[in-house]
Amino acid sequence: MESMGINGAIGGGTEFAPASTYLNTAVCGLLPRRAIEAVCALAAENGAGRAGGPGDFEVVDAVRAAFARLVSVAPGRVAVGTSVAVHAGLIAASLPAGSEVLLPEGEFASIVNPFVVRGDLKVRYAPLDGLAEAMAPTTALVSFSCVQSADGRTADLAAIRAAAAAHGARTLLDATQAVGWLPVDAGAYDYTVTGAFKWLLCPRGVSFLTVREETQESLVPLHGGWLASADGWHSTYGPLTELAPDARRFDEPAPFLAYHGAAAALTLVEETGIGAIHAHDTALAARYRAGLAHLGHAPVPGTTPIVSVPGLAERAPELARAGILTSARAGLLRATFHLYNTEADVDRLLDVLSG
Repeated sequence: MESMGINGAIGGGTEFAPASTYLNTAVCGLLPRRAIEAVCALAAENGAGRAGGPGDFEVVDAVRAAFARLVSVAPGRVAVGTSVAVHAGLIAASLPAGSEVLLPEGEFASIVNPFVVRGDLKVRYAPLDGLAEAMAPTTALVSFSCVQSADGRTADLAAIRAAAAAHGARTLLDATQAVGWLPVDAGAYDYTVTGAFKWLLCPRGVSFLTVREETQESLVPLHGGWLASADGWHSTYGPLTELAPDARRFDEPAPFLAYHGAAAALTLVEETGIGAIHAHDTALAARYRAGLAHLGHAPVPGTTPIVSVPGLAERAPELARAGILTSARAGLLRATFHLYNTEADVDRLLDVLSG
């Protein structure tokens, strides 16, 4: 029997109303009802020309604080933004010419391309399971995902951190496919980047950068504008006189519709609890893996809610016609399980795959 989270969040409850068997969170999470209502409320305020229509910076700071709690850092460590690639680009711009950046083979492009397009960095690749061993005294930065987008494999976080520390390399962790179902300690890394429109159930246009205090001076707030200033509204014209003393100096201008929705979505994640979501999501994935084995299919090994199966990518259109949304990635059929999914969703997917 499916357990129910606070407010009935786990297993769907009243927060979600999918019109399909939605197993595609690694592409985009479903917006909870409360987030939809928050976006619509702000849009109505804006359309009516009322005072609250432009959006609220206090809401943006509430989103910052909620994310900080979820990844166990102080809000002053968190910069808000719109995309992982922009955050990664800021980090890439900070590296001296000739710096070596180590990346896993087949890594998601948003944390690869900003370093490649610089043109004057030495970009080196290694297998994910050999990333720690591939570190060298010449490595300036290791950039990698906590959980791989294509197949759900997890990085050996402790080994990579230890190797980076031994060689004096900085660490950039992409936590996009982890935060929201997996406990993540952002304080263990020099930088983390997280897109919030997947497992955190936020609208597109919400992302986060965390920066260690001792690393903040290594970054130039290239896109901060007046938001990078220490005194906010007093620096809207002309050059700023003082940077914000914390990671807020790296903020991008927030799209308020998305952030008002995010404020509501993150309350649901916090109310339900990462521990409860983790147990729910991984149990569904384990049920699916067991069913696949019974059907004679071998998914990529792992225990994450991202389950990818070699040789079945061509089944994605057939599944979509049956009302089951999955993805074909890197030649794999990828299904993902989150708090709005149930055992019935898993069984329906297995039924269609069984033919």
